[in-house]
Amino acid sequence: MKVIKETKKEFEVEITGESHSLCNTLRKTLMEDEDVEAAAYVIEHPIIGQPKLYVKGKNPKKSLQTAAETVKSRSEELKNLIISSEDETKK
Repeated sequence: MKVIKETKKEFEVEITGESHSLCNTLRKTLMEDEDVEAAAYVIEHPIIGQPKLYVKGKNPKKSLQTAAETVKSRSEELKNLIISSEDETKK
C-alpha cells in the first residue's frame, strides 16, 4: 500500500496488486461505520491501473484498519463454515 493523501478527515491509499473484489468489500464495510462519511475506490485503467481507496470521516485511517480487521474476521468465518460443511458432507 502507498499512502496518497492523509489528513485529519481524509485518507487515500493505492492498493497494489488488488482488484475490485477487495476494494468493493472494504468500501462496503467502511460504509457500515457510522464515523465514515464517504468511502470510494477507483481503478483508472482496467488492465494496468492500481486501485485507489478513499475514506472520509472522523478518523479515516482507524476506520480503514477496523474495516480490514472486519473483512478478515468475516473471511475466516466463511472459511470455517465451508470447512465444516465439507466435513458434514463426508459423513
